Amino acid sequence: MPAAEPILQTRLHGLTPHLQGKVRDIYDLGDTLLIVATDRISAFDYVLGSGIPDKGKVLTQLSTFWFDRTRHIVPNHLIETDVRNYPTTLRPFEDQLTGRSMLVRKASPVPVECVARGYLSGSGWKDYLATGVVCGVPLPAGLRESDRLPEPIFTPATKAASGHDVNISEGEAGRLVGAELVATLRRLTLALYECGTAHADRCGILLADTKFEFGVTSAGEVILIDEAMTPDSSRYWPKDQYTPGQAQPSFDKQFVRDYLEQIGWNKQPPVPSLPPEVVARTREKYVEAFRLLTGRVLK
Repeated sequence: MPAAEPILQTRLHGLTPHLQGKVRDIYDLGDTLLIVATDRISAFDYVLGSGIPDKGKVLTQLSTFWFDRTRHIVPNHLIETDVRNYPTTLRPFEDQLTGRSMLVRKASPVPVECVARGYLSGSGWKDYLATGVVCGVPLPAGLRESDRLPEPIFTPATKAASGHDVNISEGEAGRLVGAELVATLRRLTLALYECGTAHADRCGILLADTKFEFGVTSAGEVILIDEAMTPDSSRYWPKDQYTPGQAQPSFDKQFVRDYLEQIGWNKQPPVPSLPPEVVARTREKYVEAFRLLTGRVLK
């Protein structure tokens, strides 16, 4: 499928985004929200000058796949993804919304990001090297980078003012939002991760870790919100290339991060743009992950 021009900003005449994240534009429609995943890409906490064509479609359609597949574990915020069934005020924007948007239920986000880790990588690896502990969870001595953990662990995080994720312990999370809610989030996070790893494994992919966000509805129901097991919120590794003891090739922003390190960007504005070959290779990885996990063609 040929790549379209990336959508870096949605323009829905008469509507103003209620919130704009690094990737998503969120519109408040009263009883519901419209979430549109753009093709923006961030690295080192900055949105870059280039987009990745179809990235927003991958994030939306893969999240939809997982939302459908995990409803038996926890309800989620998804109402509709077919623009033809959206409110009439949105239908003129079908070209911007098709394949990359979802109409969702409102919920109050829980201010704790819920991470499940089955392998030792990323910030977990750095914490382990420094302390032998990850988010308050002690681990066996002598583990290597990318080693599989004895069992998956729940490692919550919060957002600092700079936008960085800050790892915290389960006890600290409990002090933030209540021990009973954190116990529920822990159970749901690990159940979702187990479901995801089992399916990904059958597809030839290792789901090393993943991050979930939850919300609480006005009726007090805990639901899964935001996205689910996408390359933006997860580390996906090709199973046939897995080699413990080192960093792994992955289905995400690896080419982008490698390029930015190569050019010596100081991780401060002004943000760089990406050369066409880095954009193309990154898009290929996102689309390949979608195809392998869903068995579908991106629409």
